[in-house]
Amino acid sequence: MSIKLNVIDLPKDDYKGGPSSLCPGCGHDQISNVIIQAAWENGIQPEKIAKMSGIGCSSKTPAYFLGKSHGFNTVHGRMPSVTTGANLINKDLTYIGVSGDGDSASIGIGQFIHAIRRNLNMVYIIENNGVYGLTKGQYSATAEVGSKKKKGEINMSQPIDLCAVALNLGCTFVARSFSGAKKQLKALIKAGLSHKGMAVIDVISPCVTFNNNDESLRSFGYVRGNSNELHVIDYIPQREPVQEVEIPAGNYRDITLHDGSTIRLETIDDTHDPSDLVAALAALHRAEEGQKHVTGLLYFNPNVETTEEQLNLSDTALLNLKENQLRPSKESLIEIIKNKRG
Repeated sequence: MSIKLNVIDLPKDDYKGGPSSLCPGCGHDQISNVIIQAAWENGIQPEKIAKMSGIGCSSKTPAYFLGKSHGFNTVHGRMPSVTTGANLINKDLTYIGVSGDGDSASIGIGQFIHAIRRNLNMVYIIENNGVYGLTKGQYSATAEVGSKKKKGEINMSQPIDLCAVALNLGCTFVARSFSGAKKQLKALIKAGLSHKGMAVIDVISPCVTFNNNDESLRSFGYVRGNSNELHVIDYIPQREPVQEVEIPAGNYRDITLHDGSTIRLETIDDTHDPSDLVAALAALHRAEEGQKHVTGLLYFNPNVETTEEQLNLSDTALLNLKENQLRPSKESLIEIIKNKRG
């Protein structure tokens, strides 16, 4: 039997990781499977990927995908700053950060904010279940008012919407999806991997142990029945012939990414424009008022410089520069001092 290969002649097994130790049925495992599929279909060499994480159920998942890739499991909430350092040293890698609602919306929210404002070149996936699964299911900062776990009181604290935070900070790619919506999530991750800049994808991922009862606003049943999908997304890599892509019926809007590849949107709400920041915030507000989850690509802007572009880094990654390239000559130092003195 022939093994199916991707565009760089690698089998999908080269993108898999170890067996999962998460609870059976956890939405995080579905996200891991989608990451495997997206990286394989995009034809990214596994050794050219760095997977980063913090602490939590979500941050355990990089062990379950891309076993041949680089990986770094940081301390709680510090994944964005460690990724910033790694990115500046070796900008030639593709960075995938996996975090959770506790890791990003509580202890790590400051790190999350600064990575966004710097437009760090990475895909930032938030596996969002509204609870702290590793410490027996306390509400996280993203849990909606009125949400109720299997045990305990109804949550009365206002939530932090990480997509709204990202939009207000000028994030260049903001999307929300659901771990049970494989087609949509795969398209978003594939597009995020090709985006040059910060791509934040907030994925609602129900906790089957602590937060999947009918009273929870993040249960599988509630999200499936109360999601408002902005658009159906198909991602077309630049090197893949258009005629090989299944084209769904409906009206289309093509968005060209920085590398020339395209996100094709079948718009359900034709009033939503992914290039309109105010429209994206309004969509989130309407969904919150209706206690619904709006999914899809909320906002996209390819025209903002990334961190390495802002710093005017060399075309060669700092990791690969020779000593004579890193150390200025005596003459150049004299000239620099002379100019500083006026």
